Amino acid sequence: MKKGKGIIITIISIIVIIGIIFGIHTLTGNSAKSSNTTITVGSQGSDYDIWNHIAASKQAKELGLKIKTKQITDGVQLNNATAQGSVDVNAFQSYSYLEAYNKEHKNSQLAALGTTYLEPLGIYSDKYKRISKIPNGATVAIANNPANTARGLLLLQSAGLIKLKKNFGALGNTNDIASNPKHLKFKEIDDTTGPRVLHTVDVVLISNTVALEGHLNVLKDSIFHEKIDISTRSNINVLATAKKNKDNKNYKKLVKLYHEPAIQKYIKDKYDGTKVEVQKPLSYLK
Repeated sequence: MKKGKGIIITIISIIVIIGIIFGIHTLTGNSAKSSNTTITVGSQGSDYDIWNHIAASKQAKELGLKIKTKQITDGVQLNNATAQGSVDVNAFQSYSYLEAYNKEHKNSQLAALGTTYLEPLGIYSDKYKRISKIPNGATVAIANNPANTARGLLLLQSAGLIKLKKNFGALGNTNDIASNPKHLKFKEIDDTTGPRVLHTVDVVLISNTVALEGHLNVLKDSIFHEKIDISTRSNINVLATAKKNKDNKNYKKLVKLYHEPAIQKYIKDKYDGTKVEVQKPLSYLK
C-alpha cells in the first residue's frame, strides 16, 4: 500500500516538474516572441528615408525595437494599409490629414500615437518674389486632396490673399472662400506634382516633403510659409496606427525613438532644419 502511494506521489511530482518546465519554456518563448516582434512602419518620400535610418539605428536596438519599413506613395492607400493591418504604424501625415481621413472612412479609423514635427507648407512662385507682388487674376495651384486643400487655403488666408468663412473646417475647400480681393483662380493638382508645375502657374502651394524631393527648401525658397503657433497645431505630423492599436506599448516606443537626440541631430542635419521637431501631448492638437 505504501509502495503504491509512493509511486503515485512520484508520478504526480514528475507531472508537476514537467508542467513547470513547460510553463517556463512557454513563458520564455512568448517573451522572446514579444521582444522580437517586427513593427512595419509605412511611409513615403523623405520620411521613408528617415525611418530607414531609424530602423538601422543603435537607438532602435537599445529600445528593443525591430523595424521593417514599407514605402507606399499614396497617402490614402497608406492609411488604408494601416487600418487593414498590412502596415502597423505610418509616418507621413499631419493631424489634420488624419482627421480628414477618419471623417471620410468611417469603417477604417486611425488614431495618433504621438507628435513628430511640423513641416511647414510653403507658397512658391517662380514669377513673384513677394506675396504683395502677386497680381489680380493669378492662378494658384492647390492640392486636390481634402486635408491639404484646407491647409493650403488657411495658409493663403494667413498670407492675406483670401478670407475664409468662419465655420471653415478640416474638409473646407474653395467654396468656403468668403473674400477673394485679388480674384485668384485655383487649379487643383496632385500635390506630389507641385515642383513640376511651378514653372507653369503663377503660384503653387507645396508641402515640404514634396518640396524636398524637388530640391526646394521651404525656409529659403518659399515666398511665405507656415510658422509654429496655435493656428498651425493641427498641421503637426504624427505617427498613426489603427484605432484598436492606439495603446500598443511597442508602437508608442516609436514616438520616444523618433525624439532621441541622436535621431533628431541626423534629421536636422540632413533636411536643413525644415522638419521642425514638435514633442507635445496629443491633447495639444485638439
